[in-house]
Amino acid sequence: MGTLGFDNKKYLELQSHKILERVASFGGKLYLEFGGKLFDDLHASRVLPGFAPDSKLKMLLQLRDQAEIVIAIRAADIAANKHRADLGIPYDQDVLRLVDAFREAGLYVGSVVLTQYCGEHTADLFASQLQALGIPVYRHHKIPDYPSNIPLIVSDEGFGKNDYIETTRPIVVITAPGPGSGKMATCLSQLYHENQRGIQAGYAKYETFPIWSIPLKHPVNLAYEAATADLSDVNMIDPFHLDAYGKTAVNYNRDIEIFPVLEAMFTKIYGACPYKSPTDMGVNMAGFAIVDDEACREASRQEIIRRFFAAACARAKGLGSDSEVHKVEMLMSSLGLEPSSRPCVAPALAEAATTGGPATAIELGDGTIVEGKTSALLGASSAALLNALKHLAGIGKQIELISPAIIEPIQHLKVEHLGNRNPRLHTDEVLIALSMGAVTNPTAELAMEALSGLQGCQVHSTVILSQVDENVFKKLGCNVTCEPVYQTHRLYHK
Repeated sequence: MGTLGFDNKKYLELQSHKILERVASFGGKLYLEFGGKLFDDLHASRVLPGFAPDSKLKMLLQLRDQAEIVIAIRAADIAANKHRADLGIPYDQDVLRLVDAFREAGLYVGSVVLTQYCGEHTADLFASQLQALGIPVYRHHKIPDYPSNIPLIVSDEGFGKNDYIETTRPIVVITAPGPGSGKMATCLSQLYHENQRGIQAGYAKYETFPIWSIPLKHPVNLAYEAATADLSDVNMIDPFHLDAYGKTAVNYNRDIEIFPVLEAMFTKIYGACPYKSPTDMGVNMAGFAIVDDEACREASRQEIIRRFFAAACARAKGLGSDSEVHKVEMLMSSLGLEPSSRPCVAPALAEAATTGGPATAIELGDGTIVEGKTSALLGASSAALLNALKHLAGIGKQIELISPAIIEPIQHLKVEHLGNRNPRLHTDEVLIALSMGAVTNPTAELAMEALSGLQGCQVHSTVILSQVDENVFKKLGCNVTCEPVYQTHRLYHK
């Protein structure tokens, strides 16, 4: 949907070449900290139109014979049963998912490391499970006063107490289920141990955002701030880079704040720091693969608005804060944006005002906007979905895709037998009914074949969607936003 702004092929070539260059500069061994998501990097694909969500994976596949993967997981996160918000699964189970995914892609997973280990029983049980599955497990201990007590950290009583992770390939990718898992500390611990063994090795970071080579206030970089509003990340001009080279480069506060500590650690390990700035540590060529700057700017503006609605809905659910909403509002204001700058918002609100009930609007790839209203048979999102499929398939608005004779028995099942209060069909139920009708109804079959045309479409609802409806739209490749209000005043909105 829309104009391509990013050359993914060029990006993969530049990124792979730069990593190999970095490997060579350190004598043939590189510990590469991977930030962000290795799979399904949907944020990057939204703000850089043309960026493939699995670009990082494809880049690694170009280096598969030279790379191995080490997955870091914090022992305390296992003990706390910490979950990934996007997938809804515990971090330890996500480690297993990642191992499977890497292996299926043809990448070699060397081991798992338990970081900040303090003897947690649950971590030991997980280690036993991994070892029974044939996966080597190492333990890195919690170091007092990390990262400030450098004499202790870079000593036999600090990094020296950690297990040395046995690796066999020149590129060692350190990844994790989520942030705060100890990826950087794992890399630095390995550098200490490699140096103790007389092996020359280096460290680099691979994070896509912020993009160092484009302006600080570029919408792509501001969209990263919006995406990390809950972490309070702030993009900044890298003062170390400016001082060393007289050139501006964009980085973010956490890397800039920690750099003097890292510099001291490198100096303690090697006698000198190989980097003059936190930007130097990164390997990020994304800025050089932007081929249509305005397309990326507009895509990023729209992403910031979507992040505003997401933050506002999280606050309404009691899962977010005022500060997150205010930060995204500030970013919107700096770009002259309003919630109504999202094209599907005003039509949805207008439909709701006309009908007096919840409404949903979908912006299709050609810019057409179709609406759906709440009826006795269908929820607003289900109606909008069917109307969108009609438009994509060239089917007249008045033609029924699903007969009421099919919908009514489903409603009876929902209310009388399954105990649902809402008789209207959700989007998943509508698609099941449509697929059944497609067996005998050629028009319904045409609508089913048009489903792929929803990829990249924009959806806005005047009420917070049920998890079912939101998940269906996401699986269809749509970008969904909602007004931060519930349809009813009930406390339980499952």
